[in-house]
Amino acid sequence: MFLPKYPDSPTPPPAHTHTPADPAPVRRAVPQLSVSTGTVAAVLVGGVVLTALLAAVAVTAISVAVAAVVLRSMLRDQHRR
Repeated sequence: MFLPKYPDSPTPPPAHTHTPADPAPVRRAVPQLSVSTGTVAAVLVGGVVLTALLAAVAVTAISVAVAAVVLRSMLRDQHRR
């Protein structure tokens, strides 16, 4: 049904395939970074503290949502009487 259409005469490959030689890449000196153990410890402690704060916020949000649902159902039951 859908057949590809090929050209009548394919183009021949180029006779001359010369590629210019690239000069050697220049290596740049990278400044040496020294990371002390104090810095690593500070980053780890900061990550743990931020994770704990995020967990506390999530737990608080869930408990507030549950309390809102309970209060809403209690108030709805009170209005029915």
